Amino acid sequence: MASSFNFVIGSAKFIFAPIERCLNCKRNFDENMKVLQKLLKELNTVKEVIELRLSAEIHGGTMQTEEVKNWLDDVQRIKTEIEIIERKAKEKKFLSRVFLGKMVEEKVVELKAFLRKGKAFLGMVKSFKYIIVGGGVAAGYAAREFDRQGLKPGQLAIISKEAVAPYERPTLSKGYLNPNPKAAARLPEFHVCVGSGGDRLLPDWYKEKGIQLILGTEIVKVNLALKTLVSAAGEIFKFQTLIIATGSTVIRLTDFQVEGADAKNMFYLRELEDADKLVESIKMKKYGKAVIIGGGYIGLEVAAAMSINDFDVTMVYPDPWCMPRLFTPTMAAFYESYYENKGIKIIKGTVSVGFNANANGEVKGVKLKDGRVLEADIVVVGVGARPLTALFKGQLEEDKGGIKTDGFFKTSMPGVYAVGDVATFPIKLYNEMRRVEHVDHARKSAKHAVKAIKANETGKELEEYDYLPYFYSRTFELSWQFYGDNVGETLFFRDDNPLSPKPKFGSYWIKDGKIVGAFLEGGTPEENKAIAKVSRLNPPVENLDQLKKEGLSFASKF
Repeated sequence: MASSFNFVIGSAKFIFAPIERCLNCKRNFDENMKVLQKLLKELNTVKEVIELRLSAEIHGGTMQTEEVKNWLDDVQRIKTEIEIIERKAKEKKFLSRVFLGKMVEEKVVELKAFLRKGKAFLGMVKSFKYIIVGGGVAAGYAAREFDRQGLKPGQLAIISKEAVAPYERPTLSKGYLNPNPKAAARLPEFHVCVGSGGDRLLPDWYKEKGIQLILGTEIVKVNLALKTLVSAAGEIFKFQTLIIATGSTVIRLTDFQVEGADAKNMFYLRELEDADKLVESIKMKKYGKAVIIGGGYIGLEVAAAMSINDFDVTMVYPDPWCMPRLFTPTMAAFYESYYENKGIKIIKGTVSVGFNANANGEVKGVKLKDGRVLEADIVVVGVGARPLTALFKGQLEEDKGGIKTDGFFKTSMPGVYAVGDVATFPIKLYNEMRRVEHVDHARKSAKHAVKAIKANETGKELEEYDYLPYFYSRTFELSWQFYGDNVGETLFFRDDNPLSPKPKFGSYWIKDGKIVGAFLEGGTPEENKAIAKVSRLNPPVENLDQLKKEGLSFASKF
């Protein structure tokens, strides 16, 4: 009896063993398919990063090898083979999965090997929790705010094309051009954050805080979806959170194929290297003739600096008056008269159409559209700037020439923020989107973006950015500040005599019966605070004659 029972059990095992093996094979197949799909996803990511790096190495580099290209071809082959396996696995035949099991196991082993090889091609990818791309004013102020908010060593990197730590850029057109060697501004004197009354953040500060300064490094490719940046040298940087602080670049006359615009001793002023070249030329061409192309910020500030350096200065701009985006004709008339009394010649209503050069390729003449030719030993061009957003085209939503953000400087891509010149953001005061090119906004937007990043991580509440537009300039003995919006009717109050030892005058902008903006030349710190306050409060104006009579004292009441 017992032997009969054992015979039945043994027969059952013999019959069902293959079925059990098939069931186990199916379970192994399903598990291996999950592993295979996970590895394939990782392999695709490595492949995309390698292709991104290959495209960045335009002139050839570490990735431009036959081995890498063969690897990419093999990856495509493997992907095709896996697609065939997946297609067969979907067939309703039970045994199809069983017999595919061995093939899937082999593909898992093969994929792991290809992943190791791909990662070896990439070398050491540098990964950071936070990356700031751009090394200007905004980058420095953002770094300080990260430190204040709490930052672990190794979490933050600043990647900058420039070779120096972030500095206060406005100095380049002011103190940096001072002819007195003892008074001229030089690094490390104007590293951020001295422009807002803070401490200088020297390179050692970043080292002490564990912040990596990656200088002299140009980012040439960006894939925001992969959270990857690629440098011109082929280095790869991965981030969790990115702050775009690329700023602006100058508009060059060579962009418009202006004849002779590539001559020597023609300068643009944006970076420290530009200022160094200009200073060297000033020394070489002392007491020479300088022509300044443009009547805006850079034009006015550099014209003053060149005059102080004992150059014979001529300004040329196409507009009917200087700084037309801000100054009224009355205001501009004062500054133009002041400059002319300093010996600076002003030519308005025309543009440069070409430049003459000597046998050494040095600029010698500026050809104007009206037919005149101006002698020149140095030409400085200040005709505007454009935001550096090209790296992010097609990846982020844009508006008004910049990267569109919300009131926390978040872009349309999660984990990506934009600050400073490149950001088009909502101004709460005026309920509209604007892009602002000014150092004050660069500082404040950077600080607010970092607070927003940290608030998002901790779940804390944060108010939206509430910015009051602010602009200023200092030339010769003059110093002006503007707050608010320059729209609507203007009301001028004075002493605006250009011969006065300390002129003081200003203007209010009135829209819908309220003050929306205010300008003051020669104000004290307290007076400048007063015009800032009145520009934010937007008080109603009942009597224009009374406001004109009160002038600055009206703002001081608030």
